[in-house]
Amino acid sequence: MHIDYYYAAHSAYAYLGAAELYRIAKEAGATIVHKPMDLRAVMPASGSMPMTSRSKAHIDYFFNREISRWAEYREIPVMSKIPTHHANEIHLANRLLIAADQAELDINRLSEEMLRAHWVDDADVASPEDLRKICQAVDIDPEPLFLAAETQSIKNTYEKNTNDAINLGLFGSPAYIVGNDMFYGQDRLDFVARALKKPFAGKWPID
Repeated sequence: MHIDYYYAAHSAYAYLGAAELYRIAKEAGATIVHKPMDLRAVMPASGSMPMTSRSKAHIDYFFNREISRWAEYREIPVMSKIPTHHANEIHLANRLLIAADQAELDINRLSEEMLRAHWVDDADVASPEDLRKICQAVDIDPEPLFLAAETQSIKNTYEKNTNDAINLGLFGSPAYIVGNDMFYGQDRLDFVARALKKPFAGKWPID
């Protein structure tokens, strides 16, 4: 059994669900297949409205109230505002995660620390300096990853993850694929746990 885990390196809801996802996978004996993607390409492809076009009420609810509530529920820390550098590019951070995964490093730990650093320490995931600190915090040498992240092979994997996400009709980050079904949002992790034991009727995408 495995879970295809589509997310972006700066995603609040991926951060909120990371520890619970790892717990569910461990309990079920399932493997997590990390699929970092270009969320800013995936969202418009699905018809999602960019954050800059959303109402203040929408932003206040989904990027403040919901985040603070889920953090309290999951018993994890989170900042009380959107990170200062949240609008910065996310390609390097995503490719760094792919490089770590391909190097068979502890991708679960690095990914969770990257998300945590962004949403707790206000780290800039576009900053090589901040990314180095994130790697070092989980005992990973960042330099080989920076070199690998610029290779065509890693770039191709990143592009494939993004295109696969678009073809699957994903709406945002995180999304989880179990078998022939998709679960969008960390608030669907209970469904992920159930699907690992007993698949739901039907499939995604719908024909």
